[in-house]
Amino acid sequence: MAASKPFFLFSILLLFSVFTSTFSRSLLETTTTVLDVSSALQQTQEILSFDPETVKPFATETITESSFNSSSSFSLPLHSRELLRIIQHEDYKSLVLSRLERDSARVNSLVAKLQLAVNNVDKQQLKPVGTQILPEDLTTPVVSGASQGSGEYFSRVGVGSPPKQFSMVLDTGSDINWLQCQPCTDCYQQSDPIFDPRASSTYRPLSCNAPQCGSLDVSACRANRCLYQVSYGDGSYTVGEFVMETVSFGNSGAMNGVALGCGHDNEGLFVGAAGLLGLGGGSLSLTNQIKAKSFAYCLVDRDSTKSGTLEFNSAQAGDLVTAPLIRSKKIDTFYYVGLTGFSVGGHVVQIPPSLFQMDDSGAGGIIVDCGTAITRLQTQAYNSLRDSFVKLTPNLKSTSGVALFDTCYDFSGLPSVKVPTLSFHFAGGKSLDLPAKNYLIPVDSDGTFCFAFAPTTSSMSIIGNVQQQGTRVSFDLANNRVGFSPNKC
Repeated sequence: MAASKPFFLFSILLLFSVFTSTFSRSLLETTTTVLDVSSALQQTQEILSFDPETVKPFATETITESSFNSSSSFSLPLHSRELLRIIQHEDYKSLVLSRLERDSARVNSLVAKLQLAVNNVDKQQLKPVGTQILPEDLTTPVVSGASQGSGEYFSRVGVGSPPKQFSMVLDTGSDINWLQCQPCTDCYQQSDPIFDPRASSTYRPLSCNAPQCGSLDVSACRANRCLYQVSYGDGSYTVGEFVMETVSFGNSGAMNGVALGCGHDNEGLFVGAAGLLGLGGGSLSLTNQIKAKSFAYCLVDRDSTKSGTLEFNSAQAGDLVTAPLIRSKKIDTFYYVGLTGFSVGGHVVQIPPSLFQMDDSGAGGIIVDCGTAITRLQTQAYNSLRDSFVKLTPNLKSTSGVALFDTCYDFSGLPSVKVPTLSFHFAGGKSLDLPAKNYLIPVDSDGTFCFAFAPTTSSMSIIGNVQQQGTRVSFDLANNRVGFSPNKC
């Protein structure tokens, strides 16, 4: 009996060891999701053959007279801006390279705007000569303080009385609303007729001492009329009169007295759209001017011809993944989010949380932006995330990088592939699992897919719209919360 005791203890220890080993392996199991390669490649073909004239939002909508106030709830269709672009590409890869070039210019603009705010650069005054602003004033580094980006999605809104419908780019990284106006000193090509102020009974120029004029980053005065200028990182710009106009939102009614730029001299990457609606946090943004308590958007895939939605003051979704909305004391435009890190395949990526935190000077942090396509992470954070992903994809056929992407795969001939799940983790313990198509995207029609993140040397990181596609992103401005509702588009 005594001899059997050691054997019994040995058996117990052996069973415990087996159980512990099995339990440990279960903890280390990689969670995966499926990337539909065939569907993604089919969209690359469809977007190239798409005819913009067949899209319903280009038709004029009927605006009904109704009362509109800050508590009004309304929704507008939202489309990928690629549907507006006049330039045709011979293949999908050239389209992607064009997008990435535009995206890099936008990121440079956002970074420059932050640096100027952190360094306490004062607002600038333009110096008009005669009846025109000197062209050299448009490209000086000081003027780039108004750099705010271009946006990548658009909706239809009415401007003026009676209202004329225009396709306007939406931008959470921008505050100033503007559109091209007659007479044009220089206007790029747009899909709608250019707005003519003479045809609107509610058009009213702002005086130089108007508070809205004083809120501009770059302004000038001529004959007691306020002039504005917004410049962008790639040399694009808009210049004209800052005015008050009526803006209509589908059948939801109209808002009188919205401050916007009437651009007589415009150039750059806005081809197709009539102008821009700023959804940022500044005083001149559309959200602040209509006193919205919240807004939300759903972004369709950028290669999709379908529409998403832009909503103001709508009810929150029930399965919301929430995170803190953090406001900067240095720059009120950007929407910072409380991100703490990532996981790949269910394993937490070892990244110091401080890389996503804003310091006392206003540097750092991570913003949610609908106009930036590719998520930019500080180099250390990006390297850790990429390496974690690569480590868990040894069976996928790698290929050479493309443009700003250094991690790409050859999925040619495959209908689908199983890949590690990638998740965002937010302050408060909530996490958001991304669909595979939101972090592995096609860069040609032959099956080359790339990891849709990129490094940045800037202190500020950006969550781009590729990661937001198919997710209802809501901004609770009253309670400082950002919400993510997957599959709610």
